[in-house]
Amino acid sequence: MSQALEAAVTLPGEDFSRVALTAPALDLLRELRRRHGPLMFHQSGGCCDGSSPMCYPAGEFNTGDSDVLLGVFEIDGGASGLSGGGAGGLSDGGSGGVGDAPGGGWSLEFWMSREQFSYWSHTHLTVDVVDGRGSGFSVEAPEGKRFLIRSKLMDWPVPGP
Repeated sequence: MSQALEAAVTLPGEDFSRVALTAPALDLLRELRRRHGPLMFHQSGGCCDGSSPMCYPAGEFNTGDSDVLLGVFEIDGGASGLSGGGAGGLSDGGSGGVGDAPGGGWSLEFWMSREQFSYWSHTHLTVDVVDGRGSGFSVEAPEGKRFLIRSKLMDWPVPGP
């Protein structure tokens, strides 16, 4: 599994990315963006979809104090060439505040419920995509693909929010 893009750091006091995208996930997100407009991820760990990352049109899933912004991806618009995760693009904790970035790119936030984060706080998450039916609520479902999380235990002390 190769990581193509790391998210910008968003948690206070941290200097490492907590979430990444694989190249296939990035390619699918670009296509979904063309069809649906601005997007966001939310990882809830809820009963219906387990721990699948859910991709929504930005603003369709309301985030708030019960959610943690784990990272913001700065994505270029093309099918090749990757833009790195910079230090900017932090959200004010509102509802999926993503949009167009300078140079034709766009921002995509990755949120997780605070309760779920308490379980996953010592892991680095990588969003990948595989063949198969995803959730009916996530925008990739009709594509015959589904996003999934691949996690890796971090081996250094990790502060929590």
